[in-house]
Amino acid sequence: MSEVNIVLVEPEIPQNTGNIARTCAATGARLHIIKPMGFNIDDKKLKRAGLDYWYLLDLTYYENIEDFFSKNPDGQYYFFTTKAKKTHSDVIYGNKTYLIFGKETKGLPEELLLEHPDECVRIPMINDARSLNLSNAVAIGVYEALRQLGYPELQNQGQLHNYEW
Repeated sequence: MSEVNIVLVEPEIPQNTGNIARTCAATGARLHIIKPMGFNIDDKKLKRAGLDYWYLLDLTYYENIEDFFSKNPDGQYYFFTTKAKKTHSDVIYGNKTYLIFGKETKGLPEELLLEHPDECVRIPMINDARSLNLSNAVAIGVYEALRQLGYPELQNQGQLHNYEW
């Protein structure tokens, strides 16, 4: 089975993290949050954005980035950044993939990006756009990884409630 992981490094906005938690719950992606966070985990806005999907979420917290890497040493890491030279769809996602996103105001630390230049990816945008909303960027990244993997274990067909197709 494929395992897609979303990693948030020092998230700052509870609504974004709540939306990301809901995306992870709906897709089966694991969520990893690296402290410090810009909010309390019991924040009402965080819980409201995640709605009633919290029971579906596989969530792990880490004290810092070193703690994360020491506990997850064998993964395929991709660092989402506006500074990357290749796009998120240029890479081939495999088993045990970690999509790593930085905080809303600063992104990922440049030192971290320099350590992993071949694993840095970007989502294409027009020149005048600074960045996408973090929860939107996560959704784009996770669905590209899942698309490449054939949407493992996801329901791929819907049905009408009152009619038949």
